[in-house]
Amino acid sequence: MPDQMGDKAALRALPSVDRVLGAPDALAAADRFGRTELTAAVRAVLAELRAGAALAGPLPDLATILRRATERLEARDRSNLRPLFNLTGTVLHTNLGRALLAEAAVEAATAAMRDAVALEFDLDTGRRGERDDHLRALLCELTGAEDATVVNNNAAAVLIALNTLGQGRDAVVSRGELIEIGGAFRMPDIMARAGVRLVEVGTTNRTHPKDYRNALGPETGLVLKVHTSNYRIEGFTAEVDGGALAAIAREAGVPLLNDLGSGTLVDLSRWGLRREPTVRDTVAEGADLVTFSGDKLLGGPQAGFIVGRRDLIAAVNRNPMKRALRVDKIRLAALEATLRLYRDPDRLADRLPTLRLLRRSAAEIEAQSRRLLPRVAAILPPGLTVEPCACRSQVGSGALPTDTLPSFALRFTVPRGRDLEALAAALRALPRPVIGRVHDGALILDLRCLEDEEGLLDTVAALPRDPSLALA
Repeated sequence: MPDQMGDKAALRALPSVDRVLGAPDALAAADRFGRTELTAAVRAVLAELRAGAALAGPLPDLATILRRATERLEARDRSNLRPLFNLTGTVLHTNLGRALLAEAAVEAATAAMRDAVALEFDLDTGRRGERDDHLRALLCELTGAEDATVVNNNAAAVLIALNTLGQGRDAVVSRGELIEIGGAFRMPDIMARAGVRLVEVGTTNRTHPKDYRNALGPETGLVLKVHTSNYRIEGFTAEVDGGALAAIAREAGVPLLNDLGSGTLVDLSRWGLRREPTVRDTVAEGADLVTFSGDKLLGGPQAGFIVGRRDLIAAVNRNPMKRALRVDKIRLAALEATLRLYRDPDRLADRLPTLRLLRRSAAEIEAQSRRLLPRVAAILPPGLTVEPCACRSQVGSGALPTDTLPSFALRFTVPRGRDLEALAAALRALPRPVIGRVHDGALILDLRCLEDEEGLLDTVAALPRDPSLALA
């Protein structure tokens, strides 16, 4: 009974909502979240206290109650789209947003968000314009194509191109190119949705010119070639290259659609990467339409480009799907700014984050790991150990799937019996999450994509000092 009386006295000592809202910092909190929301949060905190959820020890004062209410509102409003540190070792990480935009693209997108722009308005004539016109000339210049258009991603580009060229007809494709892309989307499913009939030729590992010729007939709407950008078949293999396939399609009087997947506008070998066929190469070897992504190796925002013959691009643009798949002014502005960077290839890797990160040498990253090591070790919670280690990075997003890049990382280990996943979770829970990978009994933070060293140090310093909080 005395304990119950003590609890009642403690509950009576709790302040009223109005008293908490009269605390010195309440005005700023109300201005930030709104008085109605702040009031509701204070009531919720007081209700928890009255329920006995937080009555172990002294009663919190007004400032503490207000702080708890504010933290509740901050947690509610915190976006999962907030910036984070991608230390996974995958440069173009699909789940983390793929390419980082160049500053020029960020500035262009911001300007388009802030003001009205001539999205579909011709400033020369004062009449209605076409939104594709903002990119058409640039894309033709950079690829050598007759015409170009853009939709919201490369899967959409393939979908609308297939539908335009082959709805209700056969689409001939090598069995070895029937890929599955991220999220379990498969090329046969896209083809079915596009309304074309899939005609497989060849085998998984070998397809010959005669396989295509034998499959072509009156019901053929197009020949499809798909760049196997997210896997490689090696060993006893054969495929028909784009130039030879273009000639076969031309003989039969049907168009060739070549899907490059990631696609690149420049020869990547100049930066030490494997040479991939460029879009210009693919257009030059005779493809009638070429599709590729904007947010992978190209280094821009999410988009799907279609370049090629003028008559076929015009047909794509007449397709009713085009309106459903078009991109908005913000993305167009960022794409235009990104494409303009390709006019100056000598400075491209300095200005385009994707290439800048991919070309970093292992020696440069190792020096960074040695530089960070003592400062990171000094701010870690007790019980954690960290050391530099060599590792391998990857390009990601299906680009150059078998190529890895030598890199360096910080390797974190925990005491025996502690949970390594708990450390990874604690890093993810930071105000600016830190995302690494667990491998071989350690948490690996690959430094290839780390450019803000001071920001990482400030973030890691916010890990709970009590090891039980971070590692329990």
